Formats: sequence, structure tokens, C-alpha cells
Amino acid sequence: MNRSPVIDVLIVGAGPSGSAVAVDLVRRGLDVRIVDRSPHAFDGSRAKGVQPRSLEVLEDLGALDDVLAGGSTYPKLGLHVGPLAMPWKMFPHKEATTDVPYPNTWLIPQFRTDRALHARLNELGREIEFGRELTGLTQDDETVVARVADAQGTEEIVARYVVGADGGSSVVRRQLGVGFVGTTDDSDRVLIVDASVSGLARDRWHMWPRPGGRLVGACPLPDSDMFQWMIRLTPDEEPPSKKDDILRRIHDHTHDRRIQLHEIHWTSVFRPNIRLARSYGRGRVLLAGDAAHVHPPAGAQGLNTGMQDGYNLGWKLGQVLAGADQALLDTYETERQPIAAGVLGLSTEKWGGIARLDPSSMKRGKDEQQLGLTYHGGPLAPADGMRTGTLRVGDRAPDAELFGAEGTGNRLFDVFRGPHFTAIAYGAGAARDLERLVWPTAGARLKRLTVGAAADDGLVLSDSGNTLRRGYGLAGDTLMLIRPDGYIGHIATRDFLTTTRSAARAMTP
Repeated sequence: MNRSPVIDVLIVGAGPSGSAVAVDLVRRGLDVRIVDRSPHAFDGSRAKGVQPRSLEVLEDLGALDDVLAGGSTYPKLGLHVGPLAMPWKMFPHKEATTDVPYPNTWLIPQFRTDRALHARLNELGREIEFGRELTGLTQDDETVVARVADAQGTEEIVARYVVGADGGSSVVRRQLGVGFVGTTDDSDRVLIVDASVSGLARDRWHMWPRPGGRLVGACPLPDSDMFQWMIRLTPDEEPPSKKDDILRRIHDHTHDRRIQLHEIHWTSVFRPNIRLARSYGRGRVLLAGDAAHVHPPAGAQGLNTGMQDGYNLGWKLGQVLAGADQALLDTYETERQPIAAGVLGLSTEKWGGIARLDPSSMKRGKDEQQLGLTYHGGPLAPADGMRTGTLRVGDRAPDAELFGAEGTGNRLFDVFRGPHFTAIAYGAGAARDLERLVWPTAGARLKRLTVGAAADDGLVLSDSGNTLRRGYGLAGDTLMLIRPDGYIGHIATRDFLTTTRSAARAMTP
């Protein structure tokens, strides 16, 4: 059995959650390996909705261009009732604003989201090791030893930390003995089919509802001739597997024999799992994505929640590996587990409404978009902290348009982009104290931005359009610390230097 030299982090699972944390860790200069038991990248559509907050995450990670190129906004629903097809707007279309650059849920099959993250990882010099299965885990106070098998034999990979992002049936979670609390309804099954289709308009997400919760749906997948079919099976129904049998099932339900299937690309039988891990890890092994929580598909929440798990975890792992207190890593579970619990409630409610053929359950709005998720009141965002007119510590930091000396526009998100913290000094008093703030040389660096005042160090921009002032609710001198994951880590409207130093101490070496 081969044993590898010690690496920083081993990631098990190359879906959106594992790939997101891998990209974040590699861009921090860490020694990372990522393995996946599948022989190749996932080929199916499965999770197909990427929410506005996740689009912001993908932009920061450097994978957004491929995601935008491979998707589209959602079409209207086409509800087929007898011979009629009624249009139904499921997603209200919104225009981009200075604080929310990506306001609409993006329709893209999961295999393209996966490949966008994989391509970014390859740009950073890392390859996913497919066809490699985790068979065992042991850990001590310093390292984790993971036994990984493939066709050539077994290797022991020694890592300082392991991230299990290996799905709802996670081997990592089982190795840890972590409970997975919730329910699985084996009588409620949905056959999902990616198929090349003719005879069906591509400008609608077609739904054929029937009494008793029976449902067939067909969502057009962008830049292809494929639809994702969702066929709700009766409790005792054997899922059809051959093309002709699937087509017969569609015809029997829709009564539309113009529909033809030309090629089946991928199929799966989905059962609505509603489960949450009792803990998000033990010792030096952590869980992310479906390994920590699984959701019904309604509302497009699972992939997005998992990707944002990885985004929350990445910078914290990087900081702890650079010498920050281990307590910072403990905040991963404290921040993310309540988010998953809330999202489980939302998606479960939507799924139940669809079963009752409740039209309101097909509506999507701000609750699904994840822009309002906050860590306020958590260990890094005390409820008694200072706030602005609109924001508290723990809230998402909005985008804004600022201007350089030549009048050129600068997006605030462009300043945030990268693995660093950002300090924003608004006003002369905050700017003076920002210049005096000493930042650790280990771990994530600090980018300093001064707005509305002169500064000897860092980037100086103006808020001539007042987008920062309005979006951030600023009424006077303010010093803000933005975490690497784009959430507000500290707000100081007085005692700028002392309070910012104190807040930074919990997040830095």
C-alpha cells in the first residue's frame, strides 16, 4: 500500500460543493487533492437552478463566465389542462441593479455547472482524480489518513484535513458515525430523464398536472435539444427504463403523441429525502453539501446550499491552516447548519404544495434566491454589534459602483474578488484608523479601500453616485471589514481601530 506525503486538504467528492471548496483552497496556495469514486464527471441535469447568490459565488471563484454561457433565464411554465396550455410566470424577471448584479435564477443543467468548476480547478493546476473510492478514515490530533482504492490498488492519503462532499449516501459521514436525521419517502418517487425531444415547444417549462398529485413535467435544457423530464410514479409503479416504455408513459399521461424522444442521455429515480446531519464533522474531518443535508428538488436549493457550504468552509480552513484558532473552523457548522435547516423547511413546503397541485408552490421569489441569508447573531456576528442604517454584521455585503480619479467605474465586487479580506473606510476618520490597522502576514491578506477621503495606502475611490452610501445605509464615518466569502465581518461607526482589531482577531492567525 502506497502512502502519500502529507497534504493540506483531501476533498472527497467532485460535485459543486467539493469543487467549490477545492477552487477556493487551491487559489489560497494550499496543497489539495480531490477524489471522486465515479469514473468520470457527472453527466445528468439533476439540480438545474443556480440562484443569484450562487452566481456571485461563482463569479468570485472564477467560474461564472462558463455558467452564464451554458445556461439561460427560466422560461414561463406552460400548464397543460386538457387541450389548453396556460402560461404561468414562475420567476419574476428582474433587472440588474448596482447592489444585485445577478437578480434572476439561472437555468443550467448540473453537468455544465460541474464542468465550469472543474475547468476553473484545471486552470489553477489541479486535476480531479476520478475512479477513486474512499474505503477508510482514521485520524489523530495532527492528520487524517484516508484509504483510497482504484483499479491499480489502494493508497493512503495523509492530510491535515478532509472534506466529505460525497453526496447523500456519504461514505465520509458513515465513517465518522454522524447521524443523518430525517425521512425518506420510498412511496413518492420521480423518474428523471434527460432526453433529446421533438414535437414540444422549447419556450415553456411544460407541466401536465393530474388529480392525486400525478404530474409529468418537461423543462427545456439550454443550448441543446434536450428536456429534463420529471415523471411522478405511482407507489407500486415500476419505473420504465427503455426509451419506448418511457415515451409510452409520457403519451399516456399527456395525450400528446406529437412528442417524440430521440435519445436518452441520463435517467435517475428520485426519492424525496429530507435529512440533516447531526454535526458537520468530527475532529479534522468536515462535511459539506448533500453529505450534510439533502433536500426535495422544489425551489432549487440543494446545489446552491452545498456550494455555499464550500465557500464558507474554504476561507476558514485556509485561515486555520495558516495559524488561526481552531474555534474559527467550529463556526462553519454554527453558521451553515441553521441555513440548511431553514432551506430544508422551504423546499419541503414547496414540494408538498406541488403534490397538492397548489399553484403558489410553483412561484419563486426572494426566499429561494438566498441573497437575504445572514449569519447575524452567530459566533462571528454578535447581535449587540454596531450596524448601519440597512446592514448588520453577518449580512451579505452588496455590490456598489465606485469611481476612480479618472472617472472610471469600479464594481465593489471586483474589489472583493479573490481570497482576501476587504476593509472599507468611509470618511476621513475611518480612513485614518484603517491606515493604522496592522494585519497579520500569515493567512489571507487585507485589501484596503478608502471611499470619500484621501489615503496613503490602498485603493482610493469615490462614491459620487451614492450607491455605496445608499446600499450600505451609511450615515457618517464607518469602517467595515468584509470576509473573504462576501459577508460583513465587522461594522464600526466609532472606536474604529479598537473594535476592528478585536473582530479581526477571531478570524486571523
